[in-house]
Amino acid sequence: MEIAAVNTVSVAPQTRLLSNTFSRKLGSVSSLSLRSIEREHRVGSARLRVSAAASSSSMDAVTAEKISPASFLENRESKKVLHFVKYHGLGNDFILVDNRDSSEPKITQEQAARLCDRNFGVGADGVIFAMPGVNGADYTMRIFNSDGSEPEMCGNGVRCFARFIAELENLQGKHSFTMHTGAGLIVPEIQDDGQQVKVDMGIPILKAQDVPTKLPGTKGEAVVQAELVVDGVTWNVTCVSMGNPHCITFGTKGGPNLKVDDLNLQEIGPKFEHHEMFPARTNTEFVEVLSRSHLKMRVWERGAGATLACGTGACALVVAAVLEGRANRKCTVDLPGGPLEIEWRQEDNHIYMTGPAEAVFYGSALL
Repeated sequence: MEIAAVNTVSVAPQTRLLSNTFSRKLGSVSSLSLRSIEREHRVGSARLRVSAAASSSSMDAVTAEKISPASFLENRESKKVLHFVKYHGLGNDFILVDNRDSSEPKITQEQAARLCDRNFGVGADGVIFAMPGVNGADYTMRIFNSDGSEPEMCGNGVRCFARFIAELENLQGKHSFTMHTGAGLIVPEIQDDGQQVKVDMGIPILKAQDVPTKLPGTKGEAVVQAELVVDGVTWNVTCVSMGNPHCITFGTKGGPNLKVDDLNLQEIGPKFEHHEMFPARTNTEFVEVLSRSHLKMRVWERGAGATLACGTGACALVVAAVLEGRANRKCTVDLPGGPLEIEWRQEDNHIYMTGPAEAVFYGSALL
């Protein structure tokens, strides 16, 4: 597999990353003069060539209309080349693929896992496909995790998907549309600033067998502050599905308040994910309560491991915090990659998530 990537340069912490080929943004953007870099790696008998461009200091102004993401993808389409755009939502990063011409993904799950490899591929937490809508939805979203598995949905991925569609369809200002996912119908709304995306994530699922978990219900059919023994330690957990399973914990039984920065996530995360009480495996959120409207979490994602952000996890933990009496229905959730605003509305029982999504670079992978 060969990967040809277009270089991008971060001009400032809050400045959008610019591609030397093109970058779409309101008004005009800046292009850096570039020099070429090419490296060759060998993995077994396979050769991987990564080519990119590095920046120099001179800058020339270009207009955003010269080359658009849509024309880039259309004009260079090839059966052997996958064209993509890399996005991230608070550091949870994805390879976005324009798959609107087919209901079958352009690459296999095995190819997706290779592309997600951070040493020998593009590097990402998953590959997301923008597909034709079904059942009356405007679009369909499918995602392959970095291990090749397919989850029902991804909250940060939804926001990246929404920004990707806005780029492809040249949408300006506030827009909303419907998305069919494995977790049901999702409605993202791009905000006026073009950066923030508000998503109606639907109604949380609490019934134990629908999460799914084998833990017995402790509050009716819901699993709230149940005891879960992990590697000889008893944790108090609440289980919530946002279309994908989540196990949320605020600490061990009888232990002090959890300090999430002290966790050895690489050690404890897989033990939750593969616990026998979760027949479909689980995402796990470890939560520290800063106040009734401010929570801090670290996440171990099913199929992706430790990530910088998890949108469905942020939604699930607010539900858990409310059910356990620890927080209000509207909270700021701090993740390693930045904050999300989460609201569980009492009037319609829906969860609303608001946060950013940002294009990083455009590239092509030779499959």
